[in-house]
Amino acid sequence: MPGATTACVNTKSHTGDGRRYMINYSVYMFANPIDSSKPDKAYAKAQVKEVMSFRDFVSHIAEHGGYKRGQVKGVLSDMCSCLVEQLLEGKKVMLDELGNFWLSLSSEGAESCEAFNAKNITGVNIIFTPGEDFENLLSRATFNPVPSRSLQNAAIKAEKKGEKTIDIEAVKKKPVTDGGDNSGKPAKPSNPSDTTPGGSDSNTENSGATGNPDGTGSEGGNGKLEA
Repeated sequence: MPGATTACVNTKSHTGDGRRYMINYSVYMFANPIDSSKPDKAYAKAQVKEVMSFRDFVSHIAEHGGYKRGQVKGVLSDMCSCLVEQLLEGKKVMLDELGNFWLSLSSEGAESCEAFNAKNITGVNIIFTPGEDFENLLSRATFNPVPSRSLQNAAIKAEKKGEKTIDIEAVKKKPVTDGGDNSGKPAKPSNPSDTTPGGSDSNTENSGATGNPDGTGSEGGNGKLEA
């Protein structure tokens, strides 16, 4: 039928289709997060290919499952507000393949239990544990080494200026303006036992860091590109 679209209806989840997905990564040198006297080691950072908006994600779900886009958007929006509501009521919300959500509290310590009161509580945090669809992602991924965002940007600038070479060492040492740092300073560990401080190389024009909370997940996050 002219003008008609055919939805990709699939009763299986995306993750159960046997496909393997390509993940781009850059390699950086990081200081040992436990013992700074030990030599630096090379670690990978996943590099975000593009930023997917909520609108695009809704359209993808609608096309994949044969749903109307408005229905998908409404369900997702309602899910978010209902999830917050149920969490604030003190419930642990279990969403099967997606995972489980519950709350934890941040607080300032008091000298005794008697001295502690609600004023010591400084934050309400959401804890998320991934469900089965997020398990064993390594077996469903292949990996492709790519230059860092800083080197990519330097190459584009050089091409526009008609330059034929790039000083890689200068690019690595030059501070970036988006909150990252290519100076080669030791990286902060994301947790005391972290052996892979790589995180995510996610600096696109419209995105922030999606790596570790301490910043080691952002482009150049206190690391050096291994050229």
